[in-house]
Parts: sequence; structure tokens; C-alpha cells
Amino acid sequence: MQRISFLGLSVLSGLLLFFAWNPLSFTFCIFFAWVPLLFLANKIQHKKSFIGYAFLALIIWNACTTWWIWNSTDIGSVFAIAFNSTIMLMPWYGFFITKKKQGNFVGYFALIAFWLLFEFIHLNWELSFPWLTLGNAFADKVNWVQWYEFTGVAGGSLWVLLVNIVAYELFKNWKSKNSKWSIKVIVVIVCIISVPFAISNFLLYRISKEQNFDSNVVIVQPNIDPYQKFTYNTIAKQIEKLIALSENKIDSQTKWVIWPETALSAQIGVNDISTALIYKPVFDFVNRYPQITLLTGIETFKLMNEATPYTQKTQDGLFYESYNAAVTINNKGVSPLYIKSKLVPGVEILPSFLKILAPLFEQFGGTTGGYAKDNESKVFNTENNPYVVAPVICFESVYGAYVTSYIKKGANIIAIITNDGWWGNTAGHKQHLAYAKLRAIETRRWVVRSANTGISAVIDNTGKMVSTKEWNIADAIKYNVPPANTITFYVQYGDYLYKIFSVFGLLMVGWNFITICKKCRKKAEGNKKKV
Repeated sequence: MQRISFLGLSVLSGLLLFFAWNPLSFTFCIFFAWVPLLFLANKIQHKKSFIGYAFLALIIWNACTTWWIWNSTDIGSVFAIAFNSTIMLMPWYGFFITKKKQGNFVGYFALIAFWLLFEFIHLNWELSFPWLTLGNAFADKVNWVQWYEFTGVAGGSLWVLLVNIVAYELFKNWKSKNSKWSIKVIVVIVCIISVPFAISNFLLYRISKEQNFDSNVVIVQPNIDPYQKFTYNTIAKQIEKLIALSENKIDSQTKWVIWPETALSAQIGVNDISTALIYKPVFDFVNRYPQITLLTGIETFKLMNEATPYTQKTQDGLFYESYNAAVTINNKGVSPLYIKSKLVPGVEILPSFLKILAPLFEQFGGTTGGYAKDNESKVFNTENNPYVVAPVICFESVYGAYVTSYIKKGANIIAIITNDGWWGNTAGHKQHLAYAKLRAIETRRWVVRSANTGISAVIDNTGKMVSTKEWNIADAIKYNVPPANTITFYVQYGDYLYKIFSVFGLLMVGWNFITICKKCRKKAEGNKKKV
């Protein structure tokens, strides 16, 4: 019976995490989703047993929340879900070991430090996939987390962990009928939950709302099947559709037109973009409207004289790099490319230590060797144009600290260009849209989002969607977007919370390692004495 109850608690924890995530919107579940696992950590004595129950909870969370990856890559989705669940075990393993050796207080601190260390690593290493960062759970409850302008999502993750720990202590004291401690814990949990809400409401009151601004931006959603869009004989029709949707909205005050990721998908080399016959209608379009600048995604390549970490080889033995990039085009010509920097592991790039597995990984966008990438962000601005645009390409919008790098370079609006249609009409594209709201709060910049099949949107500087287009329709949005120049605390200092707790986490890893070494040494010395 005990084993069945433990299994039930493990499943409950995984399901509560799933219920807390977009698009189900039972976000409040995140505040007690870890309580069943904390209960198990207190009841179970053997680490192998605890690891098994914790893994079950984590894989339920990962599978239920990100199952949609299957629609673009079946084998890749199985690997991603299993791998993500496995590495999420490490903070819980560290917590379990520390708690057993050092007690509850140190154990709880270890859980917070280890989990935030894990999230920080998962944001920055070659297999980065921070989709399920705990702070992302509030992406559809932006009124709760206006204080992200100070902390970023790390503050949300810390909030979740603290509330869960205090909630478990409340549950434990209630079970033991310790009313004195229960009252104190209730006071603490009320404060931990209510204070961030109060701060958020104060910030909402303080932040200036929509301003009167004459210039506007046109955001295009062409609704082109992503699995068909790279067929060469359909590219001319796609361009015709993009232009028609744009011209339907453009007026004399339009300054920017935004097309989605890989909107220009012909296999044309970087040096031939401005002269390629298939792109001539695009240049004719911008010449008809000299006041506009077009920001568009483009798939292109460049021949190289020698091999680089990203080169592929043609059948003739020539080296080339493939790019998933953004470019601006206006009546003065073509800008240098911004090449997507945050690439999706396994589908857009392989980590250096997995290059040997390249044949097993499927590539979006028609290439098989992966994309090259930029080392830093880039902003686009043009003369006599009020907007300085951050060209954030698809997966990059999940990275809060990276998006702040555009703001530090002068971006006064954020343009997210994406192609979420690979996953179909699933939770995937809805979660991706929701995360854009968090970038608006962190930077206090308006976000304009052009998605190939949807959902395109305009998001204000409080994370509220003020205009949107439904999934799976072809249309465009015109909106008077006010530029902003404020620098938030988070823009200035980035992921400082992650860095602080990562230091504590590494110190505790070292502490545990030294403790284990001392124990092994004593055991070895004891064995020698027996001999």
C-alpha cells in the first residue's frame, strides 16, 4: 500500500506541474506542485527509491507539457523529453543527499541553490532547452509578475520554490497537529505569496500605458504550410502573398513591415540576395514605399574558402555555411544579416560533442548539417525612422538575458519573427507566444510578433496582448507602437539571481563532495585497523 501511495504522490506532482503550464492556465497549482515530492523526500530513506519516484514526476511533467515536439521530430522528441527529465533529477538528488546529512534547513537551501544552478546551466550550455524554467509558468499571468523587470524569470523560479517549501512545512505541521508552528508558517506563506502580488499591482499602476504615437508597424502572418514553404516553385507565390497582405495595411505612417522567420526561403547565396530574380518583387515592393523598412526572416548560405565549425560540403566538395537569419530591405538596399544565435539543439545545430550522431538528427528548413550562428545580438535602425528594432528569431525569445543584449544596444521595440507551424495547432505555439509577454515585462519594451501560421501579436510593455491574429489565418496587423528607452534593473544586471545562487550551489556541491571523501577516508582507515 505504501508503494502505491508513493507512486500516486509522484504522479500527482507531475500532473500538478502540467496543469500549471500554459495553455491549461491552472497556474496556482505551481505553488504546491512540488509538495508531494518534498513529502516523499521526507519519508523515503533510500536514494535510489527517491530518484525513481522523482523521475516519474519529472517525465510526466515533461511529456505532458512538451509532447508536441513529436509533430516535428519523433525520435528527437523522445530524446528531448527523456534527457530533460533526467537532468532535472540532479537538483533533487543533491537536495535528497544534503537533507539526509545536514537536516531540513540546509536541505531546503540546497534545493533552491541546486535548482537555480540547473536552470542557469540549462540556459547557457550547448544542449540548452529552458522551456520549462519554473518562472515561465507565469507567462499567462503577467499581472502576477510585473516585478520581472527586476529579477527576470529567475525571480519566478525562486518564488515557486520558496512557496512550495513553506507549503510543505505547513502541511507537515498540520499533520503533526503543531498549531503553534502552523500559525507561524501560515503567516510566512501568506507574506511570500501576497507581497509579490502587491508589488506587481503597484508596478502596473506606475507604468505608463499606451502613448499617442503617429508611426506604425505592420506585422504579417502569411499562413504558409512550413512543410511546403521550402519548395522552390511555390516561393514566388509566397512572396506575392506576403506583399499583398502588407500592402493591404500600409499607410503613409508605416515605418516597418515585419515578415516571419524564413519568409524568404529560396536557396540564394548571401551575396546574390539583391540581384536574385525571385526576390525582385520584394525590392520593387520596398521601392514603392520609400518610407518603410522591411524586416524579414531569410534562409541563405555563403560559400567558404575553408572549413569552419559550421561548414557543410556540396557534392563538388565546396564548403558552405547555412544561415537562419534576419535582414532588412528598403529603397537603399539590403542590410548585413543578423544570423540566429540561439539555435535549437538537435534540429538546428548539434553540440560539438554530438557531431558523430549527425545522421540521426533531422533538420528543419531543408538543410542536414545544421546552421551557423552569430556570437552576439544585433539591432536594426534606419535613417529618419523612430524605431530601433531588436530582430529576435524564434527560439531566441525564450532567453530573457539574451534579449536584454538587444536593449543595451539601443533597441526600443522588440520584433519576434518565428515559424511555429512545425508543431501544428498544439500547446507549443501557445507557450512560445506566452513567453514573449515575459520579455516585454523584463525590458519594458513593446513586442511585435510575426508568426508564419500564428499567433502573431502586438504586446505592450506590461505583457498585455493588445492586438492579435488567430492561428491558421492569413492576415496582417497595423499598430501604432510607441518606442521606449528606459533601462530596467534586469536589463542592466541580467541573470544576477541565477549567478548568486549558482555560486551557492557550486559551494554546496563542493561541500558534499568533501564530506563524501572524508567519509570514504574514515571508512578506509577503519578497514585498515580491522586488518
